[in-house]
Amino acid sequence: KDPAERFELLRLVHREAHRAGIPPEFVLAVIEVESHFDRYAVSSAGALGMMQIMPFWKKEIGRDDDNLIDVQTNLRYGCTILKYYYDRAKGNWAEALARYNGSYGYYWNYAEKVMVTWQKNWR
Repeated sequence: KDPAERFELLRLVHREAHRAGIPPEFVLAVIEVESHFDRYAVSSAGALGMMQIMPFWKKEIGRDDDNLIDVQTNLRYGCTILKYYYDRAKGNWAEALARYNGSYGYYWNYAEKVMVTWQKNWR
């Protein structure tokens, strides 16, 4: 609700998305579906923050002491992971999203939600 906080979040999303080479609007759709912009979200599987990052990623691409609840850190991880899966899927967003969400093989559950949210709210 705070305009300054909203602007700062949009600035961070834009920076991290461009750094990773993915559309910022797509990242916003992922965040909306994953956590509804709740920076303190914790899933039943243990995923953390706005982009719902699983802690094992700290060993894969980060450092053990990285704080996945920190918005900038969460965005950096989320955008990097999403880009990794997008490249692995050879440009197929549905497959990338299914891999990101851990629902590979079931593209039109989670992936469809994100794609519809992207088209409806962020394009």
